[in-house]
Amino acid sequence: MRNRLPGWFGQDLPDSSVQELQRQLKSEGIHTVCQEAKCPNINSCFKQGTATFLILGDKCTRACAFCAIKKAPCGTPPDQDEPARIACLVRKMGLDYAVITSVTRDDLMDGGSRIFIDTIACLRESSPKTRIELLIPDFKEDRKIIKAIVEAKPDVIGHNLETVSRFYPLVRPQADYKRSLQVLKLIKEFDPKMVTKSSLILGLGESNREVIEVMHDLRMSGCDILVLGQYLRPSAGNYPVKRFVAPAEFDELAQAGQAIGFRKVISAPKARSSYQASLVYGELNYA
Repeated sequence: MRNRLPGWFGQDLPDSSVQELQRQLKSEGIHTVCQEAKCPNINSCFKQGTATFLILGDKCTRACAFCAIKKAPCGTPPDQDEPARIACLVRKMGLDYAVITSVTRDDLMDGGSRIFIDTIACLRESSPKTRIELLIPDFKEDRKIIKAIVEAKPDVIGHNLETVSRFYPLVRPQADYKRSLQVLKLIKEFDPKMVTKSSLILGLGESNREVIEVMHDLRMSGCDILVLGQYLRPSAGNYPVKRFVAPAEFDELAQAGQAIGFRKVISAPKARSSYQASLVYGELNYA
């Protein structure tokens, strides 16, 4: 059974603008993490005319217990035209900030990094003023791949830890906590000025003490931006919600993160990795 949502989880209802963007995405053959991961903010973001684009197909080679994205040991071959289609839609939508993420493609030699790099190039050509944020998989900590991503010069690179170390064997069995921290360290090693970002979902059973420990680990890895949000069980087949974190507790964690030294902490029940991404970037005065 799905948990009954507490009162602070008000949901926006879809309207004609949401339906129009859904239609446009479908006609262009473009996936979004908003749709595939069943993000609770989808109607709100679509109403604002923004979305987080999902490249490399809609099937992930990993089986994280909290995620709604479809799983498969391998996906379809990378679509070489996908970067140009996304760039065209970004231009049509008039986005001044584009967030690009992907499923994890362990079946590909380069993890799909070439499509990330080509997407950046297409966006730079078609919408040179658009800021670009990437949310990347761990690429198995391949230094060459991560270096190439950094050298493509996005404005922000995110890599999500998702949860505390203790829960990795249970909910992220194909990922590795220390490896993910190392990915963030490598980004800063290759470009110390690159803005880095990570996100945790809360309510899996972790303690606040464990969350604080993750904050310290992230800062030691050079992470600039931290996002904390409430885990919502997308289906009965996913990991159950152990508790709902109250808004006041999210506020307390935000204060703790700021004291630890993050340049920006977004901490709220409905916050997700790309939540208010453009606003957060602007507030950092990197623009």
